[in-house]
Amino acid sequence: MELRHLRYFIAVAEELHFGRAAQVLGISQPPLSQQIQALEQEVGARLFERTNRRVELSEAGRLFLEEARLALAQVAKAADVARRAQLGELGELKIGFTSSAPFNSTIPQAIFSFRQRFPAVHLNLREMSSTQVADALVDESIEVGIMRPLGLPDCLSVVELMREPLVAVLSSKHPLVEGSEEGLFLSALALEPFVFFPRSYGSGLYAQLLSLARDAGFTPHFAQEAGEAMTIIGLVAAGLGVSVMPASYQRMRIDGVVYRPLLDPAAVSAVWLVQRKDQKSAMARAFVELLTSKVEPLKP
Repeated sequence: MELRHLRYFIAVAEELHFGRAAQVLGISQPPLSQQIQALEQEVGARLFERTNRRVELSEAGRLFLEEARLALAQVAKAADVARRAQLGELGELKIGFTSSAPFNSTIPQAIFSFRQRFPAVHLNLREMSSTQVADALVDESIEVGIMRPLGLPDCLSVVELMREPLVAVLSSKHPLVEGSEEGLFLSALALEPFVFFPRSYGSGLYAQLLSLARDAGFTPHFAQEAGEAMTIIGLVAAGLGVSVMPASYQRMRIDGVVYRPLLDPAAVSAVWLVQRKDQKSAMARAFVELLTSKVEPLKP
């Protein structure tokens, strides 16, 4: 049984006239009659009651008509699903992001816009370190990554979404708070204990802090480590040390913490959108296009 047999049957069932049904289908009447007879033999039931004057559906034909319409509707739905999946309008999109990414308004706004445009796409959002984002892109367990700058393999491409200043995170009782409203240089923290991500965590900020400190003439002493930014800021509030974070973290209102701009010219952190150069996901391409519509890709 072929789909055309169902279409032929439905046309005859709706017209109850072989001649008119043949005109609707754009074929001649004899082949249509032959196809209906072949369908009846295939089904093993008489679908039409025929006389010289009229054609009527048999009881078997009436029941078969309902199922035939459902079958064709399901085929049409399957074709539509395939088409929409090809266009990136259906399915699941896996995105890895660093913990600091959601604090910048650009990224949540893009995710909101994407969900409005593609409501049938399930967004699987996974929080990771920058190193984990890069690794997951390489092994294709995610399609898109949002991360802080790191060295990347050649198979990945990068678009810089934005840059934001870095700020010093101080306890509100710290002596440097007073008089530093306009900012301070990182060298002012040279003798301070730092609370920061562990080296093993794979944060892109770790290497940047070491580079900034080296330029400022010191090596930071990491007195306390934590894998979560909120924990780091909380430990600073408790007086266990100082830290350096992207300015977007100032949106986190935690009692006992003060943020001060860093005046060092290089104290700026970028946010990267990263994907594989051989991106296969239409959904990922749609998301990247939405997020980067006004952003130029980084040149190697």
